[in-house]
Parts: sequence; C-alpha cells; structure tokens
Amino acid sequence: MHYLQAFITGGIICALSQILIDKTKLTPARILVSYVVLGVILTGLGLYQPLVDWGGAGATVPLLGFGYSLAKGVAKGVAENGLLGVFTGGVTGAAGGIAAAIVFGCLFALLCKPADKSGK
Repeated sequence: MHYLQAFITGGIICALSQILIDKTKLTPARILVSYVVLGVILTGLGLYQPLVDWGGAGATVPLLGFGYSLAKGVAKGVAENGLLGVFTGGVTGAAGGIAAAIVFGCLFALLCKPADKSGK
C-alpha cells in the first residue's frame, strides 16, 4: 500500500508540474524554483508533514520535498544553534541530495558527450 500511496502522491505533483508547463507561460526553471519555495512555505505552515506521512517518497523526492528538507534542516539548526542555524541548517538538512546532484552531475559530464541543442 505504501508504494501505491507514494506513486499517487508523486504522480499528482508531477502532473501539476506538467499542467503548469503546458498551460502557462512559466518556464520550467521558474516552476522548479516555485516548487522548492512552496515546499518550504508548506513545511513552515505545518501543511506538508501530513502529506509526507501519507505519501512517503512520493512527497519527499520531488522538488517540493527538497524545500521540505531545507525547512526541516533550518528548524533543526535553529533549535540547536539559534540564529546561526538559519544559515547552516538548510544546507545540512539537504546535504545528501546536494552531494548526490554534484556527484552524478560530474559523473554524467565525464561519461556523456556534450552537445548544444543544434546537435553539432
């Protein structure tokens, strides 16, 4: 049942993203940034945790989940270090995702032949 809940949650988030891409003039980059910010805001308001509890990885893997990780890291950092935690907590909370993005980005840059959009 957990797999189905994760699939439904992630699927709805991705479907909403696709609708925004297809029906608005927003660029994908703006949608991505909006999702991260929305994840932080929803977490700060306490509205995202119930979705994470129900949808599991379907809610934590998409970009809303990255915002959730940042906000949870900041909350933990503030609890442990006070005001300094505002600046350090988000990076600490999302360090695994950031490190994976860097490692896999470098790996694929080394393994794949880069080309511009014209295919040259």
